[in-house]
This record gives sequence, structure tokens and C-alpha cells, in this order.
Amino acid sequence: MKTEFVDVNETRKNVRVEIPTDVVNAEIDRIARDYSRKARIPGFRPGKAPARVVKQRYKDQILHDVAHDLIPRAVDDALRERGVEPVDTPDVRNVTIEEGQPLTFTASFDTVPTFDPGDLSTISLRRSRVAIDEDAVNAALQRLRQRAGRFEPVEDRGIDHGDTAVLDLERQDAGADRQSHRDVSIELGATANPPGFDEQLLGLTVGTTKSFTVHYPPDYPIGELANTDVSYTVTVKGVKRRVLPELDDEFAKDLGEFDTLDALRARVREDLEHEARLAADRDVRAELMKQLSARLPFEVPASLVDREIERRIEEFARRLQDQQVDPRQAGIDWKAFRESQRDAAREAVGAALVLDEVTRREQLMVTDEEVDQEVGRYAERTGRTSAAVRAALEKEGGLSRVFAGLRREKSIDFALARATIAGDT
Repeated sequence: MKTEFVDVNETRKNVRVEIPTDVVNAEIDRIARDYSRKARIPGFRPGKAPARVVKQRYKDQILHDVAHDLIPRAVDDALRERGVEPVDTPDVRNVTIEEGQPLTFTASFDTVPTFDPGDLSTISLRRSRVAIDEDAVNAALQRLRQRAGRFEPVEDRGIDHGDTAVLDLERQDAGADRQSHRDVSIELGATANPPGFDEQLLGLTVGTTKSFTVHYPPDYPIGELANTDVSYTVTVKGVKRRVLPELDDEFAKDLGEFDTLDALRARVREDLEHEARLAADRDVRAELMKQLSARLPFEVPASLVDREIERRIEEFARRLQDQQVDPRQAGIDWKAFRESQRDAAREAVGAALVLDEVTRREQLMVTDEEVDQEVGRYAERTGRTSAAVRAALEKEGGLSRVFAGLRREKSIDFALARATIAGDT
């Protein structure tokens, strides 16, 4: 077998492969014999058709099967002989195959060369100081009040700011698509309300019906509604007002584990400080990844960037589904969303490649005991047994992802331990 490697750039490679004629002919003969045993050819008993007739009748299928069998093996042999490991399945093109001729093709693939990630001690990071003031604590207490609020019916006036209106609603867009909804609760002032919708409800009383049109601005985030007019007809069936509890000791006791408002305030402050520390750690980690990515001495392989973009799209679509939103009906420009993720994906992949090189150089390993501990933590979070979680991971091939995740975390911890982090509290 003849091979010729060509460096397109530091990470993109082409290899032109030529498989000898005798190998190709032998494979054609082998597959033709299989066809002969199974084929039903007029004028011949099963299995008795001459090889020449079988090859002629099933030429395209036989050549396809030959290429399907020989090419992957040839690519693997060529890469193994050269000591090259592709990061994705090679792209095969320009295939030429004919009986009595060599099989030739070109395979293109991305690979990651070894490189020096540099002195990690020169990385300089800053952790934000954790400081929770009284305003933040008061705002958190107000959010608790909002969640504890109850609704009371309003009977002596029309709809006002902050009220929740119960409506029968009909909606018709510019495409004449009409939708009807019954007993819809809409809180005036909610950010999800259409622009100008709240103002149309002000002053309406129970039993009132009103028709109006809302214009969605050109920059409206839901693309299919941007710069369109939508007609609404609403019938008010009820008006409710949220009543908030007093912020006192009784309110604290109602939450279950606090004797006084001061005790609740102390817990709120403690929780906010914990969240602030986590946020500071995330910021430090994000800055680390950014600086690591900048140390990559070559362009990130395009195939890895595309794979990371796909992962981000799938994750975003899953979050929408978790919120009972159909990604196909969310009005998202997926092409634009894909491109918006490209820079972040390139940075994430670049940092991952640097961390992988750190892992290789420092021989950072993950033990079976550490995997067992991680499986146990996941089992505890999900209320399952460790044995059940491990069995599911083994069935889905997920244990390798656990190993990879723990190894990546070890390399991050290794880098953080050597970096200079200022502003620590």
C-alpha cells in the first residue's frame, strides 16, 4: 500500500492512499463469491452463476462493498504507521475503484500535535472579594416575601399595575393564524408580556371585553414576531392582587426553621455569601480557561469547534424542553445562534486541548476509587443506588465520560494550584 501525507496546516492533514491491484481484485473475488451464493440470476441455478456474470450484474454493489471494506482498514493502517491520531473520523473523497486497477482515495483529518503549554506559574488570576451588603440581604428577603405572597380577589375597581388578570384570550397574527386560550393568568408588569399589552388592560373590570392590536418592534427577540402586528381580544374573568406577609418574626417562623427575623436574616446573608464565593470561583475558572486557550500555539481544529458548537446547541435545546418549550417552535434563528457560539466554542476547545497536554505531561491519572466516589455522589443526588448508576453507565458507555471528566478536573486543579490568584478572601 502506498501513502502520501500532505500537511494542509499544523492540524489539518491529507493522506492519499493507493491500495494495490492484487488486493483489490482479491476482495472483489471474495465479495463476488458471496453474491453468487445468494443471487438469483435467470438461467442459472442458485450458486451456479459464473463469477463473470455475477461481477457484471452486480458491479456497482460489489465495488461499493469492496471500498466499504478496504478503505477504513487502509486509513487505520496508514495513520498507525505514521503514528498519527485523528480527532474525528477522517473525511474520505476522490475514491477511484475498478477491477484490475489500484483503489485510490484521499482522506482528510484533523490532529493535535504535541506542544509546550508553558509555565503555568505565570498565569495571573483575580478572585472578586466576597462582600454582601444590607441592600442585597433586604432584596433577598423581599424575594422570599414575594414567593410567600397570596392572591386575593379584587372586586371594587378595574385592573391596575401589579394585578393579575384572569382572561379568556383570542390572538390572531398577520398570517391569520388564530389561537384561543381560556382562563389565562397575566400579571401586569411581567417581563414576558407583549410590548404595550399591559396598558391595554388597565382599568378593565370583570366581564369587560376589549379588542386591540399590539405592534412588536423590529428588535423583538422572537424573530417570527419582530415588526409584526398581532390582534388580541380579551374578556376579563377575574382580577387578583398579591398580598405580601409582614417581614417579622412570624414570617420567619412560617418558613419552618427560624425563631426570629434576625435568624432568617443571618441565614440569608450566609447563603448569599456562599453563592458569591461560588460565583467568584466560576469567574476565576473562566479566566483560567481563557488564558489557557491563548497558549495554544496553533489554530483550533475546525472539526472540534463544530463538535463543541453542536454540543452547545443540544444542551440549549434540552434546557428549552425542560421548560416545556418546543425548540422547533421557539422562533430561534438557529443559524445565527450557531455562529454566536463559535468564538466561545473555539476558546473552550483551545483550553481543553491545553489541559489535555498538561494531563499528558504531568501524568495525571484517575483511579478506580475516585470513579467509584463520583458515581456514589451522583447516586446520592439522584436517589439511586451506586450499583444501579454504575450499571446504567456501563450499559451506555458512560464510564469513559466519568473518567474524562475527573481527569479534566484534575488538570484544572493542577493549573489553579500553580497560578497566581490575587484578591483571595
